[in-house]
Amino acid sequence: MINGEAVDCISSADRGLLYGDGVFETLAVEQGVPRFWQRHMTRLQAGCRRLAITGVDTDALYEEAGVLLAGEGRCILKVIITRGAGGRGYGPAGCGQPTRILQRHAAPEYPDACQREGVRVRLCESRLSHNPRLAGIKHLNRLEQVLARSEWDDPGIPEGLVLDVDGRLVEGTMSNVFMILHDRLVTPELSRCGVAGIMRSVVMEQARALDLPVQAMAVSPDDLAQADEVFLANSLIGIWPVRRIDARDYSVGPVTRQLQDALAGLTEEGTGWMSDEMPGGHND
Repeated sequence: MINGEAVDCISSADRGLLYGDGVFETLAVEQGVPRFWQRHMTRLQAGCRRLAITGVDTDALYEEAGVLLAGEGRCILKVIITRGAGGRGYGPAGCGQPTRILQRHAAPEYPDACQREGVRVRLCESRLSHNPRLAGIKHLNRLEQVLARSEWDDPGIPEGLVLDVDGRLVEGTMSNVFMILHDRLVTPELSRCGVAGIMRSVVMEQARALDLPVQAMAVSPDDLAQADEVFLANSLIGIWPVRRIDARDYSVGPVTRQLQDALAGLTEEGTGWMSDEMPGGHND
């Protein structure tokens, strides 16, 4: 769906296509209801402000999501905002209204063992560049992630971890990373690069609710090697324990299990889970 129309063609002059000039959100949908809608929309709006994309109609996105997901069960909703179509050149002058794109996809069928037993991951050779103006937001230019993910094709390794140009751990190609280090829940800080995932914020909130010390900090590969537990998180996978990184083995530890249980027990009240701001239950 593009700008409310059931079409799948976009203008060849659209800046999202030409320059990656826009942002996107990927939402898990259960029983036709996107999880954490308001959190995703808040991040989308923050990304648009960072890129100075104005005129985004979130009410229209809300209504269009309701139409696209009517009668659906479990699936994925992808919401894309571009600056819109404009003339040649990098300058944004002359663009019309932002382009709204909503896509519905089948939910991925990950093996239950990923959550239960954990996954193997690898360290990628590709490095993330620093750009504080883009750090944290989910902008459309994902070439660094494309290059990192293209480094392997082993189906037994579903994720790779990415460092920045200074050799600090940042994230996975599609996930945020957490570890238990010196009795604290630690996740890389993202002031210079990386995506501040929705599930990242939820995990940190749940950890604090369980009185677990939480810290976002600069993380080195040595810290990763010393961690007692490591896990990955995003909106589609929830939490995946890490059982091996290259040649280093990890156990699926008690904190990882505790947080998995906490996420499984979330209700919509006060959490955004199955949010009451979804199509069919709009609170103005």
